[in-house]
Amino acid sequence: MSSNESILLQQHLDRLPQNGRHLIAFLGGTIGNLVPAERAVFLRSLREALQPGEALLLGTDLVKNPDVLVPAYDDAAGVTAEFNKNVLHVVDRELKADFDPDAFAHVAVWDAEAEWIEMRLRSLTDQTVHVPAIGLTVRFAAGEEMRTEVSAKFRRPGVEAELAAAGLAMRSWWTDSAAQYGLSLSVPA
Repeated sequence: MSSNESILLQQHLDRLPQNGRHLIAFLGGTIGNLVPAERAVFLRSLREALQPGEALLLGTDLVKNPDVLVPAYDDAAGVTAEFNKNVLHVVDRELKADFDPDAFAHVAVWDAEAEWIEMRLRSLTDQTVHVPAIGLTVRFAAGEEMRTEVSAKFRRPGVEAELAAAGLAMRSWWTDSAAQYGLSLSVPA
């Protein structure tokens, strides 16, 4: 998710109904597609949308063994690879670029320090790509990678700390029986 997508997530919070009490539910682990600075801004904007007595229900994908995570983002059937390469099709269509998706390979890497999966596209050859709609020309060396997405994974203390930094106090925490996914309920602090 890009910074623009982060902004899109926030831009309509002012359209929440103003009558009655609210429970904002942000589920599915989408929060993991934001880098920490974007998450901080987004969580603060959610906090600002809540009044006393209201709450945020947040879904998070939890840290798992890399032997489980990496294959989930680099599946043998190539579904995730096609999804990742679709970014190039979209840029070609929307910005009149000349990416050749077949000239890139999908790469999924676990970054243990950041605790996220990075999806990347690796150039298979030396190539030059033009994006005329924005006046951009990009040269890729064979083997050069571009990051297309992050998918952060979380631990309860980290979720609690990020919520607290945004002005939210975690009141409840639940996980599935295998502790692969977390659900937290937070209120304005």
